[in-house]
Amino acid sequence: MSPSASPRSHAEGPAPDYERQLIDRVGDRSAVIGVVGLGYVGLPLAVEFARAGFRVVGYDVSRRVVEHLSAGRSHIQDVPSADVATLVERGALTATTDAGRLGEVDAVSIAVPTPLVKTRDPDMSYVDKATDTIALHCRPGTLVVLESTTYPGTTRELVQPKFERRGLTVGRDIFLAFSPERVDPGNERFNTRNTPKVVGGITPACLRVAAALYGTCIESVVAVSSPEAAELVKLLENTFRSVNIGLVNEMAIVCDRLGVNVWEVIDAAATKPFGFMRFTPGPGIGGHCIPLDPHYLAWKMRTLNYRTRFIDVASEINSQMPDFVVEKVAHALNDVCKAVKGSRVLVIGVAYKRNIDDIRESPALDVIRLLEGRGALVVYHDPYIPTFTEDGHARRGVALTAEELARSDVAVIVTDHSDVDYQLVVDHAPVVVDTRNATARVVRPRARIVSLSSSG
Repeated sequence: MSPSASPRSHAEGPAPDYERQLIDRVGDRSAVIGVVGLGYVGLPLAVEFARAGFRVVGYDVSRRVVEHLSAGRSHIQDVPSADVATLVERGALTATTDAGRLGEVDAVSIAVPTPLVKTRDPDMSYVDKATDTIALHCRPGTLVVLESTTYPGTTRELVQPKFERRGLTVGRDIFLAFSPERVDPGNERFNTRNTPKVVGGITPACLRVAAALYGTCIESVVAVSSPEAAELVKLLENTFRSVNIGLVNEMAIVCDRLGVNVWEVIDAAATKPFGFMRFTPGPGIGGHCIPLDPHYLAWKMRTLNYRTRFIDVASEINSQMPDFVVEKVAHALNDVCKAVKGSRVLVIGVAYKRNIDDIRESPALDVIRLLEGRGALVVYHDPYIPTFTEDGHARRGVALTAEELARSDVAVIVTDHSDVDYQLVVDHAPVVVDTRNATARVVRPRARIVSLSSSG
């Protein structure tokens, strides 16, 4: 630790009131804010801090990301390039691959990936490296907030010791908190600014400083008693979604066996004004949150000799949905005297949800892989993803035309993007397997339409 970074000793006089100093700098916008990781979470947050009047230093290990941002080009769909260009031009937002620039900041948010390894154990290497980097360059009086989704205890057990080893006392010389990201890509109503921000600090001083910072650019800050509570908030939110999606996916299978239209059942149930929340079935779950977050909690509880049974069952059902969809495709082809092997399958939509350009954990990738494993020739169309690479294999989408649909043996709607012409699909594809009920409102379809339930 450099002498300039050492906390003052009692012999040198009263210790600086870092809490008051930082809150004052946040209040008058003289504080410099750092964001580590400029992806789906970090870039929108960096933009909001810059809009709030701070000078923001964004750090990312990707030279390509930094070069694009420095040139005023956004790589995130929900962040317009025009906004980035304006902030960069006026010096409010700087992107860099130089970790030394983190020595300039008064507060820093960590927004790096937290994937799972093949055994579904958390991979904390990105958080570990980011924290080490910040601890190496930060000054006393800095606020560090972890935003990456993780298991309960990470902030206290993994992050805190790295700063204490430098002789920094948490709550006095350094301030640590956890604030879970709540990004919902493609959501036109809720964004970083108007989505309430949950914050939990290691100490009351940590919470006060973190709440003061986020209160400058987020409309509502929700304080909780500890980082563990804040860590659990995110896991509860997405475990709730995963379990309910698993339930309604199983209901789709039940309806299929009973010959009942699952969409009719859901629509009717949703008329109840209390005690029911609408979830819809689909080909599986995707994105970086719902397929992964519940497993952080399951992993943590396994270390405490407890099995999270709801999480396990929901994960099992959701992970089997791509197989269920492929069986639907096989039966639909069989009904017109064709086999999967040798058939041309047009997959419509490969993003993990509608109206976004993100394929992380998308069930469409599993559907494509399974169909190709059965010998099908698979092509795809997605207006948001003209090309993508999966397992080293580059793919390019096809245009959605009457000719393309007519020469396919079956079209499979996996992602229901709003700007796809579903009337065109049902008018020209010989068979349509609709996993999202996207064709419910088309007029006089010519195609044979197969839903997730046999009566759909």
